[in-house]
Amino acid sequence: MNKVLIAGGSGSLGLALAERLAHSGYEVSILTRRVKINTPYTQILWDGKSVGVESKELFKNSIIINLAGELVDRVPTKKNIELLKSSRVEPTRALVRAAKEYGSPKLWLQMSTLAIYGDAGEAILTEDSPEADGPAQMAGVARAWEAEVNPDVAERLVIMRTAVVLQPGSPALNRLVRITKLFMGGRVGSGKQWFSWIHHQDFLNAIDFLIESKLNGVVHTTSPEPVRNSELMSLLRKSLKRGFAPPTPRLAIKIGALVLFRTDSQLALTGRRAIPTKLENAGFSFKYPTLSGAFRDLLKSS
Repeated sequence: MNKVLIAGGSGSLGLALAERLAHSGYEVSILTRRVKINTPYTQILWDGKSVGVESKELFKNSIIINLAGELVDRVPTKKNIELLKSSRVEPTRALVRAAKEYGSPKLWLQMSTLAIYGDAGEAILTEDSPEADGPAQMAGVARAWEAEVNPDVAERLVIMRTAVVLQPGSPALNRLVRITKLFMGGRVGSGKQWFSWIHHQDFLNAIDFLIESKLNGVVHTTSPEPVRNSELMSLLRKSLKRGFAPPTPRLAIKIGALVLFRTDSQLALTGRRAIPTKLENAGFSFKYPTLSGAFRDLLKSS
């Protein structure tokens, strides 16, 4: 099982994963819509809708890691919600079809999102928690995404319901840092909404762990210590040496998200309090279990 095929692996997180796995001795190939020069891995141009016969040998007895999907950082219009859904469903459907035709992989790691639980309020979410009915751009997209795979697609299937991955240069971290540096780093709305997150190094470590483990089914890839939005913003201000910032009312968030940032206000106003029960019970150890420690590493040059 030394072959790894990463779908949607040309982004910063996918390339970091490819580097990690190649360093560990795996033969890494990337399916991508945009081939990047000076990338030391086999890249296969892919439309996200079909997998050609040239990829046939990459499926049987291999590891498939499916990261394909457009960024959620956009206004939730009907057109954008359909884009978020189709950019996940169609590539996953194509990969499943190819696996059935070319031979079953040993392991399938399927990216998903904790947003499948919608706005979960105070509930402590484990892998056994029920999925939510909405919002459509969150839970609706996630349910359709996960529905495209089933345990028969590989000898072992892991669905990684993943928190916000904090990585230097990532859109999520960049936006948080930018607004805090502009002295707009106060709590958002009530500040009580939960923020689940994971340091990018722990995300990569979790991939290594999942490959070597016997875990299957839904697995939360998230830090063990989610925080409320008020604590998130307080830690950011402290890390970036900014003083008090006034809270931002819900209405201002909704207007600013639409007019200034062209994004979805629900990304800031909703939350999930998820914990990685399966990973911890299986013995996984987080390098950055606390957000304060993660920020010390991520923001040391900011």
